[in-house]
Amino acid sequence: MSAVSFSESLDRTPAAAEVPLSSPLSPAAEWWQSAVIYQVYPRSFADGDGDGVGDLAGLTARLPYIAALGVDGIWMTPFQPSPQVDQGYDVSDYCGVDPLFGTLEQFEVLLAQAHALGLRVLLDVVPNHCSSAHPLFQAALAAGPGSPERDMFHFVQGPSGMPDGGGPGSADVPPNNWQSVFGGRAWSRANPGSETDKDWYLHLFSPEQPDWNWRNPAVGEYFDGVLRFWFVKGVDGLRIDVAHALFKADGLPDSPSEGGVVDGLRSNPQVSDQEDVHEVYRRWRRIAGEYQPQRLLVGEVNLEPARAARYTRADEMHQAFAFAFVKLGWDPEAWAAVGNDLDAARQEHGAAPTWALENHDIVRSATRFGGGPLGSARARAALVALLGLPGAAYLYQGQELGLPEVDVPLEARVDPMWARGGVCRDGARVPMPWTEDPALNHGFALGGSPAESWLPQPEGWGTHAVERQELDPESPLNLAKTALELRRTLWKNEVFTATDGGTWRVEAGNLLVCERNAEFLVAVAMGTEPVQLPAGTVLLSAVPLEEDGWLQPNNAAWVLRG
Repeated sequence: MSAVSFSESLDRTPAAAEVPLSSPLSPAAEWWQSAVIYQVYPRSFADGDGDGVGDLAGLTARLPYIAALGVDGIWMTPFQPSPQVDQGYDVSDYCGVDPLFGTLEQFEVLLAQAHALGLRVLLDVVPNHCSSAHPLFQAALAAGPGSPERDMFHFVQGPSGMPDGGGPGSADVPPNNWQSVFGGRAWSRANPGSETDKDWYLHLFSPEQPDWNWRNPAVGEYFDGVLRFWFVKGVDGLRIDVAHALFKADGLPDSPSEGGVVDGLRSNPQVSDQEDVHEVYRRWRRIAGEYQPQRLLVGEVNLEPARAARYTRADEMHQAFAFAFVKLGWDPEAWAAVGNDLDAARQEHGAAPTWALENHDIVRSATRFGGGPLGSARARAALVALLGLPGAAYLYQGQELGLPEVDVPLEARVDPMWARGGVCRDGARVPMPWTEDPALNHGFALGGSPAESWLPQPEGWGTHAVERQELDPESPLNLAKTALELRRTLWKNEVFTATDGGTWRVEAGNLLVCERNAEFLVAVAMGTEPVQLPAGTVLLSAVPLEEDGWLQPNNAAWVLRG
């Protein structure tokens, strides 16, 4: 079946599955400007059937916990059919549910229950690449060189003009010097050893994740159908994976990086941030606007602030993650520089930053900020700071518990980045600890005699458990709930507004200050000695102040002035 006929078979009815006006989901049209979204990694959140892997049934059962946090919605990483080479980011069917996670009917139940609890639901869409098991890629392999099927992807012969003897220009030489994000070259032979098929195909990630050819209009039509499929179901928005890639430079020229060795996408200008990509998001914004309420588009745009902000112009995506912020260490000058860069981008393009400190690809902040008690204290302060900044915020599951990064045993690691490039992301993906007792994988399994969890939980994991933290008024979990409740109150009372900027500075003693507006500021003590706070009323601090008006090291506070 061709991509065009497939997309045409999808229901394009734009008004289907509208949220009723009496629903808990009927706030202001631009609800996302103040939203806090909770990222769920379904494999590691809750296991409903006891097979050791989290699933839709488990997530549905735990939705009341998420709603009780006080967030506005959830973002679910991929659960669509996939061989799971890259834990779901190798999609073989964009409009279904992998049996590992459940059924489409179970997803519909989850969506309805989330909406009843006042939670919006965002899904991942992966438009840069698919799985090598995708029917359209399999059809391309079978069709052979020069076929319309292969034009859906990047199939290219190696350099020509020299005999096929293993040297330059032979079938053993890829089309250019591009490298994979996961390590090694970004090209694989379509049919290794074939005397008639000399094509290579492009994969910026693993060989099992071929890149779509977005210069073929049929690819855009295919994804229009994917968006409409989920929007008609009632999904509230999409997080767009590797949103800045999609288009590759015309002619697929070599990277200018020395020796052709590149570090992911950022250092290869030929594979990302091409001007053509913006028209895709203008088209998608029009599709999102066909539905009521309007569906949200959130981009994973791993670029410098000034470049990333261009993806959130008024007719493109609504949000793009502030990646320059996600990667920060505990350095006040770096926080202030990035914060001011992000605000300058906001002033130019209009969209406020979308803040996050953790996700499924990043080392947990408690470990990144120093590890042990020091890192935990800093992560606690950083969470308070995050929730006071102007714009939307995203929390990653377990961040509210202060979970540290786990050193997953070598033999248990499954991340393809580890196998190909020596970098492992599994440590941020270890299943959630719900109970202190290790039975049922610390409550990750909801009953029965569960299999071992897909990634092992370390000894002592139960000290971070939800049930334990719920009983401790000073726990990271209860601090997160308090901050989220206060944040919502400040929005309702218009202390926070959608037009807030963020003026950042570093004061004496390494006190980081972000002035959100004339009434409110966030302060973080990043030095080694207590520092005096700016005048005002302290509304919230990560730990209680030891002396009025002074902030001890590795603490953060919200200050109301006037």
